[in-house]
Amino acid sequence: MAIKVIIADDHTIVRDGLKMILEHKADIKVIAEAEDGIQAVNKARKLQPDVILMDISMPNMNGIEATRRIIEENPSIRIVILSMQSSIEDIFRALQAGATGYLLKESAGIEIVDAVHAAFNKRRYLSKKVDDILIDSYIHERQFAKTDSPLERLSAREREVLQLVAEGKTSSEISKLLYLSVKTVDTYRSRLMQKLGINNITGLVKFALQHGLIS
Repeated sequence: MAIKVIIADDHTIVRDGLKMILEHKADIKVIAEAEDGIQAVNKARKLQPDVILMDISMPNMNGIEATRRIIEENPSIRIVILSMQSSIEDIFRALQAGATGYLLKESAGIEIVDAVHAAFNKRRYLSKKVDDILIDSYIHERQFAKTDSPLERLSAREREVLQLVAEGKTSSEISKLLYLSVKTVDTYRSRLMQKLGINNITGLVKFALQHGLIS
C-alpha cells in the first residue's frame, strides 16, 4: 500500500517539484495539495493522509498552527515541516506542535523521500543542519545551566573528595589516594559540606547520587 501524502505550500512551483520527486517512488502517492494552512487542515480531515509535508510560512494559517490543529484532531498523521528558516525558535515550535520532522528547503530535494519514509514509520527526521543547530543549542544551554549547578560551587579537589567520601572512604584512605594529609582532607570535606549546606555523610551520599558522582 502506498504512503498517502499531502503537500502544503503556497508556492505552486515548490509543490510541483516535491510531487515530481515523491511520485518517482512507487510506494508514495501524493493524494492532494494545499495552498495554505486552512486548506491543509481541511484536506487532512477529509482525506486522512499518512504524511503531510507542511510549509512553515503560509497565508491565512501558518504551518505550525496547522500542524497543531491536525495533530489535535488525528495524532496518527505524521507531519514534516518544510522551511527556509533554521532558527532554533522555529524548530522548537514546530516540534512542540507535534511535527515528526523538520527539513530545510535547501536540502528538501535530497532528503524528502527519506523524511517521508521515516515519518511513515514513526521515526523523527531532521535535516543535518537542523540536527547541528539543536545540538549546539543543547550544549549552550547545558553550559549556561552549569553555572547554577551546586557542583560548580566546588573546586575540582573538593569534588574529588566528595566522591570518595560518598563512596565510603575514610579521611585516611582519601589522604593516601590524593596524596594529601588527613588534616587537609578534613578541611576539604568541611569546606564542601559548608558550600553545599549539608551537615552529614548521609546527605553527601544522597547529593552525590543525585548528581551522578556515584552510582
